[in-house]
Amino acid sequence: MKSAVLIFPGSNRERDAARALKLISGHAPAMVFHAETELPAGTDLVVLPGGFSYGDYLRCGAIAAHAPIMEAVRSHVRRGGLAIGICNGFQILCEAELLPGVLLRNSGIKFLCREVCLRIERSDTPFTRGYNAGQVIRVPIAHGEGSYFASPATIARLENEGRVLFRYTAPDGSRNEAWNVNGSTNAIAGVLSEKLNVLGLMPHPENHVESAIGSTDGRGFFAGLVAHFAQAA
Repeated sequence: MKSAVLIFPGSNRERDAARALKLISGHAPAMVFHAETELPAGTDLVVLPGGFSYGDYLRCGAIAAHAPIMEAVRSHVRRGGLAIGICNGFQILCEAELLPGVLLRNSGIKFLCREVCLRIERSDTPFTRGYNAGQVIRVPIAHGEGSYFASPATIARLENEGRVLFRYTAPDGSRNEAWNVNGSTNAIAGVLSEKLNVLGLMPHPENHVESAIGSTDGRGFFAGLVAHFAQAA
């Protein structure tokens, strides 16, 4: 699996993502600066990490969506390549119109930094083959603008097409608004593109891949990707 992690001014989780990718895959990803115009040849997976790109001016991710490297990301996606946006990366993908919807201020108008419970809605995607459908995992969040919103028609389409991949739930997997920490529509924590090759999610699986942290629930996310590309080879 040949991966690339993008770096924007204000990114602060790029090393976390790179460490997780190297730990699980055995290969260090390429680190690609926002001003570049091409991805490394043969890139399989592009990761847009968390942080505060361009200081979150205008709207979160709005400036980064127009960075030179994003045209290469669009071309990569059009060819069927995989892309993941985590936290600020999710915001960037929405602003770049590679994913539907927007991320709004958390319903409590506060920055949230805590563990959440996520239910895996399906396991037949490259991003979730390391889990079982219906499985609940614990991973951290760290965001102020993570409330997913889209028009009712868009939400209905996402639900009907199975494009909601992660959902905030109670530990037993039940829907409970008390566990929908940021007020996302339908407790949505992660969504897929129409061709199922682009994923945006607000939580940080890359921060729960080592037992020293206390949880390894994020390992399945990266292990599934490695298995996907190994099978495709």
